[in-house]
Amino acid sequence: MVQLKPGDKIRFLPVAYEHAVELEQAQNESLDKLTAISTPASTGYARPASPVLAQRTDLEVDVCYRPAGEDYLLVEYGPIVLDLNLRFRVHVLMQWLEQNGPDEIIDLTPGIRSLQIHYDNTRLPQSRLMAILTEAEADLPAIDEIEIPTRIVHLPLSWDDEATQLAIKKYMQSVRKDAPWCPSNIEFIRRINGLDSVEQVKRIFFDASYMVLGLGDVYLGAPVATPVDPRHRLVTTKYNPARTWTPENAVGIGGAYLCVYGMEGPGGYQFVGRTVQMWNRFHVTADFKPGKPWLLEFFDQLRFYPVSHEELTQMRHDFPSGKFSLKVEEDTFKLRDYHAFLKDNQQAIKEFKQQQQQAFEHEREQWKSDDRTQSFDDVPDIDDAAKSYIPAANETVVKSPVTGSVWQLKVEADNEVEEGQLLMILESMKMEIQVKAPVTGKVCRLFAKSNGMVSKGQNLLVLVGNE
Repeated sequence: MVQLKPGDKIRFLPVAYEHAVELEQAQNESLDKLTAISTPASTGYARPASPVLAQRTDLEVDVCYRPAGEDYLLVEYGPIVLDLNLRFRVHVLMQWLEQNGPDEIIDLTPGIRSLQIHYDNTRLPQSRLMAILTEAEADLPAIDEIEIPTRIVHLPLSWDDEATQLAIKKYMQSVRKDAPWCPSNIEFIRRINGLDSVEQVKRIFFDASYMVLGLGDVYLGAPVATPVDPRHRLVTTKYNPARTWTPENAVGIGGAYLCVYGMEGPGGYQFVGRTVQMWNRFHVTADFKPGKPWLLEFFDQLRFYPVSHEELTQMRHDFPSGKFSLKVEEDTFKLRDYHAFLKDNQQAIKEFKQQQQQAFEHEREQWKSDDRTQSFDDVPDIDDAAKSYIPAANETVVKSPVTGSVWQLKVEADNEVEEGQLLMILESMKMEIQVKAPVTGKVCRLFAKSNGMVSKGQNLLVLVGNE
């Protein structure tokens, strides 16, 4: 792939599984012997009749098997819905394979309703793996019988924290100031869930028990969690376009899921606050065990309690060194008891979901009437003067290296600049790009505007050399 360069075109062609295996074997032999691959890559094209390898509808939970290249297999359970039963089914299958699966299985990656199996196809044929999975299904317990150890982890949270407020301000300044979730993500959550007040949002959030269904979603052990009680499942849309900066350990909601960001970076979940670290690379403490720098485990239940920004700042300082520890309780989560809970509260759950759906649809209709559903992927119009400008012999045109927005403009017209001086900072694809002066001179033309959109190759400004 290192042969590719901007402007090249790529066309993907379907390859039969058997031929893909042959190509991989040939590649491995080539690497072992340091010789060129002898197997031609242009043979064996075959468009599969279906992306599904096999399906079973005779089980308690429907299951679908999809090949993912020649080294991976994706197992999917049930329909594409948020259902704890499906996540637990994935977990017991993963446990069965860990205990009974062959050594040729390299690793297992669980999802919300899927399990990705990485295997060595040179020693474990796909057909043999499918036979093993058939054996596993016959061995797995009934859904109602599944019991999973769970920890109740109490996490401090600074509600609407100053760091998350700063991230929203940066977003409004440089990306999208008129977004429906600005200037307050929490007010947006209130509105789109049909709640009466921000205080009601806060009460639901702190009452909820968020079960961790995935880890590492947004770097460094970041949890993906959802409330056990469906009446606590606040739903949102994500930022569009996404943020270019998110503070470390910000807590946000996207769709029906909660995430704690493991480190600074881009993001799209709606902020509710900030908590302590999810990752601790350098210390072993009561909360971070030897060889496990991540804080949480699958099926932990997160229960947040409110603290001030100042209190959280001190906790964040003390937590990595073990001077502050979390309250953790051991428990068992039984699906039979959970099903009884859902049955006892089904009417209240139904009413909450109906109210939520109505509010969500109303919000979307309001966006349409306010013309706030436009695409943000379109290339911006370039000013005619910028497009038609022809530089003189002693002038240097500075062009935009990317399509994006002008986050910070560091110079004005007629400013003297030195070679290498920062002229402006652009934001594109969740990154900040510095534009520096290629020569020493004076800004004689300035086409870029603060917070304005620019396209790749657009003239940003013109420098005239010193006489």
